[in-house]
Amino acid sequence: MYAWIWRKLPFGVWGKLVGSIGLTVAAVALLWYVVFPWATPLLPFDDVQVGADTQQGPAQEDPNAVTSGGADSGPDAIPYSTESNAPHPSTSATPKKSPTGGGNVLPGD
Repeated sequence: MYAWIWRKLPFGVWGKLVGSIGLTVAAVALLWYVVFPWATPLLPFDDVQVGADTQQGPAQEDPNAVTSGGADSGPDAIPYSTESNAPHPSTSATPKKSPTGGGNVLPGD
């Protein structure tokens, strides 16, 4: 096919080079500005849903969404601050007594 196009282009080698580059640019522009925008709504690339029971239509309330119910809202409460990575100075430097009475235990040990 490309050999047939090359033979049908007019002028010499330079004319055929310019013509083939022009045909390539025209094909890319046609795809970029006409075909791809037309096909984008038909393709499922933006429909990213994980799980077996996928939803169709408008979004509904997610049953797995985390709600803000306070710091101590259940057994999965986070025992550290999510606001800062640095612990409070008074709790990080003060050694605590071991529950077994065998010495001091630093926080995090």
